[in-house]
Amino acid sequence: MPSLPDYGPMLDTALAEARLGLAEGGIPIGAALYHRDGRLLGRGHNRRVQEGDPSVHGETDAFRKAGRQRGYRDTIMVTTLAPCWYCSGLVRQFGIGTVVVGESVNFAGGIDWLREHGVEVVDLADQRCIAMLGEWIAANPAVWNEDIGED
Repeated sequence: MPSLPDYGPMLDTALAEARLGLAEGGIPIGAALYHRDGRLLGRGHNRRVQEGDPSVHGETDAFRKAGRQRGYRDTIMVTTLAPCWYCSGLVRQFGIGTVVVGESVNFAGGIDWLREHGVEVVDLADQRCIAMLGEWIAANPAVWNEDIGED
C-alpha cells in the first residue's frame, strides 16, 4: 500500500509564497503544484494587486509556472486557502487529483463542489494560514471583496 505524501512541507512552500505576496503588498495567498511523488512542479502567489491582473490567483500562478504536463491526475495542488470558484474550475478542467487546503475558515470556496466531483480535498486547518489571511482581511476588506467577487 503506497504511503500518503507528507503535506506539511508542501504547505510550507505555499505559505512561503503567501508571505512573499504579503511582503509585496498583495493578498497573502500562496500555492504550489506537486507531483504525487513529491516533486515540486511550480509555485506561486496571488499577484492581482501587484500586477493589476484579476486572473493571477495563487493557484493559477503555480499552475502556469509548472508549465505543460502530460496529465494532472497525479498532481497535488497545495494552497493556503480553499480555492475560489475560478481556481476550483482550473482543478476540474485539468483533472488535478488532489487539493490540499491550508484553511477554509476565512473562505470555503469550492471545496464541497470539488469533493462532489471526485477530487480528493484535504483541509489541514493550519492556524498560521487562518491567522495570516484573517488579519489581512480585517485590515483590507474592500480588496478582499474584490478578490472573491463580492460587491
